[in-house]
Amino acid sequence: MQLYHHPYSLDSQKVRLALEERGVDYTSYHVNPITAKNMDSSFFRMNPSARLPVFQYGSHIKFDTIEIIQYIERIAAVSSGGDNMILSGREEVEWMHKIQEWNPKFFTLSHTPEKYRIFVSKFIRRVVIARMAESPDLAAAYHRKLRDAYETEDKLRDAEVLKRSEEHLIRLLDEVETKLNETSYLAGEEFTLADVMLIPVLARLVLLNKEEEYINTRPNIAEYWNVVQQRPSYRKVIGRYFDGWKRYKTLLKTWCFVRIRSMLGRY
Repeated sequence: MQLYHHPYSLDSQKVRLALEERGVDYTSYHVNPITAKNMDSSFFRMNPSARLPVFQYGSHIKFDTIEIIQYIERIAAVSSGGDNMILSGREEVEWMHKIQEWNPKFFTLSHTPEKYRIFVSKFIRRVVIARMAESPDLAAAYHRKLRDAYETEDKLRDAEVLKRSEEHLIRLLDEVETKLNETSYLAGEEFTLADVMLIPVLARLVLLNKEEEYINTRPNIAEYWNVVQQRPSYRKVIGRYFDGWKRYKTLLKTWCFVRIRSMLGRY
């Protein structure tokens, strides 16, 4: 089993948490979307959307986050012989879809310092143009990615788009807060794949320095967040990259790469 992913990718975090929680072995391949490694022709041929993660198991290649997680769940069930393994229940699946409906892209980008966001966006567009020249047979797919990049910049200037993203997030968090007033975890008293889906959302808020506004103002979520950070899966998938000073190390490494490649004109 191979997983193409990166710590910056929210959906990658969800899938990796599921793999760790279910104890499924896999081969990890880092594909950094900020340095545009997902635009390399070898990856792009496998996944023209260039989105992360990509899960490959033999001849099976999956791109949809929930499909990957449910596939992992089935693999874990088969590997264990089915003993004491219960597949996701209705409420668990409903929460998974509800969380996945919120797209973090515009919220994340709108809370990223503008000078960094614009610089990286320009770098990625130049990488796409360079890859288009290297692989003319993929020109149409690369052109779509270039168009998407410009459309994203336009939408980031649209206050209504940003407002809708934030309102969607607030509705989701309010619903989670209400649920956690009744149970310890999203789908009951046991940690489930619904929680796997939620943890990266909370981690993203912390990374963007929005913990006080969106987490600490909701006491049930704040308590839940303190609990789930103690899980080994969290520490391996998210904590090792973004807890405390580690976030600066992770971000600085990527920023230096982008700056140096830009200065050298190597895309």
